[in-house]
Amino acid sequence: MRRKKGFLLFMALTLLLFFARSGEKQNEIERSLPAHYTKWLKEDVSHIITQKEKEVFLKLKTDNERDIFIQAFWKQRDPTSGTPENEFKEEHYRRLAYANQYFGRETTRPGWQTDRGTIHIILGPPRDIIRYEGEGFVYPARIWFYDPKPEYDLPYHFHLVFFKRKGMGEFVLYSPARDGPASLLINYRGDPGNITTAYQQLRKHDFRLAEASISFIPGEVSPYGRPSLTSEILVKKIYSVPEKTTDWKYAEALLKFKDIIEVEYTANFINSETRMNVIQDKSGMFFIHYSIEPEKLSVLSYEEKYRINFELNGIITDFAGNMIFQFEKTFSLSFNEDQIKDIQKTSIMIQDMVPLITGDYKFSLLLKNTVSKEFSSFERNIYIPENLLSFQMSPLLLGYQLRKGVSQKNVNKPFKIDDYQISCPSRNVFHPKEDLVVFFQIRGLTQEFQKNGRIKFTFFKKEEEFLTKVKNFNEYTQSDIFETFPLGNFPPDYFRIRVALLDREETEILFDEDVFEISPLADLPRPWVISKVMPSSQNIVYSYIRGAQFAQKGNLQEAEHFLKKAFNEEPTSLKYALSYGEILYKKKAYQKVKEILLPLLEDTKKSYKSLPLLGASCQALKEYEEAISYYKEYLSHAGTTLNILNSIGECYYRLGNIEEALIAWQKSLEIDSNQEELKRLVNRLKIK
Repeated sequence: MRRKKGFLLFMALTLLLFFARSGEKQNEIERSLPAHYTKWLKEDVSHIITQKEKEVFLKLKTDNERDIFIQAFWKQRDPTSGTPENEFKEEHYRRLAYANQYFGRETTRPGWQTDRGTIHIILGPPRDIIRYEGEGFVYPARIWFYDPKPEYDLPYHFHLVFFKRKGMGEFVLYSPARDGPASLLINYRGDPGNITTAYQQLRKHDFRLAEASISFIPGEVSPYGRPSLTSEILVKKIYSVPEKTTDWKYAEALLKFKDIIEVEYTANFINSETRMNVIQDKSGMFFIHYSIEPEKLSVLSYEEKYRINFELNGIITDFAGNMIFQFEKTFSLSFNEDQIKDIQKTSIMIQDMVPLITGDYKFSLLLKNTVSKEFSSFERNIYIPENLLSFQMSPLLLGYQLRKGVSQKNVNKPFKIDDYQISCPSRNVFHPKEDLVVFFQIRGLTQEFQKNGRIKFTFFKKEEEFLTKVKNFNEYTQSDIFETFPLGNFPPDYFRIRVALLDREETEILFDEDVFEISPLADLPRPWVISKVMPSSQNIVYSYIRGAQFAQKGNLQEAEHFLKKAFNEEPTSLKYALSYGEILYKKKAYQKVKEILLPLLEDTKKSYKSLPLLGASCQALKEYEEAISYYKEYLSHAGTTLNILNSIGECYYRLGNIEEALIAWQKSLEIDSNQEELKRLVNRLKIK
């Protein structure tokens, strides 16, 4: 027991030290900011900026990044983004100016730092104020009455009390629990801890102030006059209003994509609903199926035609930050007037799919609307299982429609599994008129489960069992499981579905769960779905993609297998030949590199990108003159390149042609004079 207590004490001290150092580091960063950014952060927006926004702002490195962030900060809060005015910003600075002018008069602090200033900036001016000044029985006090906005998640009506403690100093926010009614009375002679006596004495003078001294919420006064703790919770909720009313996702997106997104997009973040599922096809290949549904849609109209252009930029990295795969896709869309009216009633959902090899990854997607210069993004962690022989169950995928025998059988489409197309919402919200489609995959099937296994579907409503269905596994024809449930008997509410795999003794082997909502709305419009048809899984492009992914992971053996397959299928493809050649070069198969690249040189205008690899292979084979010819040919197409000049110098040096080596290296040093090792070599050769 002592050892356990000692460990807990050690952990507590460690955490305290960690947070203390984190606070010191944050303060140090704040002190290093230019003065006008410090003022903006610590004064202008100190009461309305969220903690996440502040963290992001302090991670920015340049003034330009900070200016862009500030612009995005205000734009995110603009209630009418299509107009030149930002009403929120104007109102905020109006409140700030008022606080500084009127609430700092009785203190050395600026008004925005006072209790009244803080509340005024967060909630705005009160609906009404009752003032107690020179009453003779109470210290100076104020009651502020509020009817807050619904989105603040506060009581519909409440009041706050400010008073001068002992009649001196500035007005401070009164606390029913900590101060009590005795602190308001001037001539109170009783026990300050006797709440009832103080409350009754105050009530004789002023009923309303007495009620407010017990609770800030009308009607919550207890029969014994004891203060309500709800008032303390209310004050905390008031201070957290900015956190509740601000979606700070834009700040994280701004930080993540600031180096790859154009400046005109950076302040125009829009939220999106997203979905992502990993699905294995019949060939054994895994695909990431995902959708993104922007909450706002801006179009370009011209001559009764409406145009939208989406650009997708996807990045897949491992957890060390190493790039595994990157892709770009464009969706250029055109609509007539009737179609755009229909879309504006619903929305547009972009669906896509990407092949990926086994492993743990982080997937980041950037969506840009090039028409409106708006962007959205999302990020997910992905796991592609490696041991496919073990008994596994994939996560559940819920949809609202299942179409069988869809056309274009030999192609890939997002959320299409074999001959079944699932329509999936971005959020699991369904309508009673729809069916609930449940899909999942079972991998590593055992003979025992195939013969005696059972699948149990259980629905829970408020944690009470609502519906159960059990089927034998042998009732299904494959390991891709589709089950449909009519929702007509599901009332509007939140539900949880649990799908379990059972053995012959009804013992649960594996399970997965998901939650969904049945909408109370009379109708639930579904978005327009935009996607692209992709080649079948047998297409050689997937061998190339998988080979490139293995190469990025450093698995040269698997990379060679897939890239060789792609090259053998299309030996005239420069892309395939180069990727395969790079793997061979890393494996020191230099002669093989020459064999696959030399046939492509018939048209150097198209294949000049292969010349550096050809030159490097010849250089590794000590065929220096041939290497020089390839390097120089490359420079004639691509222009001066530092690494190529250095390689030319190295080849001449190996041939004993010091004069030509010096010419190449000196040109390289003109481009970058910070090559210290090369500089020393050149100086030694000049002396000789």
